[in-house]
Amino acid sequence: MSRVIIQLIINGLLAGGIYALVSIGLCLIFGVVEVINFAHGEFLMLGMYTTYWLFYFFKIDPYLSLLIVIPLSFLIGVITQRVLIQPLLDAPPLNQIFVTMGLSILLQNVALILWKATYRTIKTTYSSWFIKSGGLSISFPRLLACIVASGITVALLIFLKKTYVGKAIRAIAQDKRGATLMGINVHRMYQLTFGLGTVCVGIAGAILMPIYYAFPTVGLLFCLTAFAVVIVGGYNSLTGAFIAGFVIGLIESFSGFFISPHLQQGVYFAIVILVLLFKPSGLLGLKES
Repeated sequence: MSRVIIQLIINGLLAGGIYALVSIGLCLIFGVVEVINFAHGEFLMLGMYTTYWLFYFFKIDPYLSLLIVIPLSFLIGVITQRVLIQPLLDAPPLNQIFVTMGLSILLQNVALILWKATYRTIKTTYSSWFIKSGGLSISFPRLLACIVASGITVALLIFLKKTYVGKAIRAIAQDKRGATLMGINVHRMYQLTFGLGTVCVGIAGAILMPIYYAFPTVGLLFCLTAFAVVIVGGYNSLTGAFIAGFVIGLIESFSGFFISPHLQQGVYFAIVILVLLFKPSGLLGLKES
């Protein structure tokens, strides 16, 4: 039984690394720009399809495709913020929600028209590799995806804490008016933040392709999980989102084995409800004054 528990922990942590990367982009956008981006999952879907077509037409490995996916995702994020979000920054939050939800539906339907509802994936030379030791089995592509996702997440956290631009972004998140008085260009930082958040989810989409399927509504599944992670970790805490990604991955792994694979999301959303009831700021989130 102990071997089964260890295997479940491994599986949960491997999934948690991906969830952390997807969620930290959502948390970054919401914490700084203060916009709930319901199209976040569709940006992941675009990253997945971009990676797939690069592999299909040019035989570019999913990890090498990051050289194209990263700048493309950043450009999409900046354009989205500049064209759709910025004019609504002073509008009621409901307007922002409707715009991002409309963008989500639009991107899903465009993908459906262009690429149909066919499930697509990538089979690389390492897709079927496994690391086996002591009766435990670790999928190599999942392990690689988790390592890359965790590395990108940690690099983003270091960037935000150690660099001047990162400190400027954090200053805006803490006090927009004070940051403006200090000479920080708030709107430019908003665009940069939205771009970085979109890059995170674009990278997640690229590294998911060897282990998951791309289809027009795939983003919805990961977006729901990302919202759960952000709520549990704290919507204004990137570190909280990073840790909560692994927590949700572990909950998903154990509940799928001991309860039912069909109730995985139900279990961690029940925990989300409890967090909202008893600790609305999340595990590491800061309470608002």
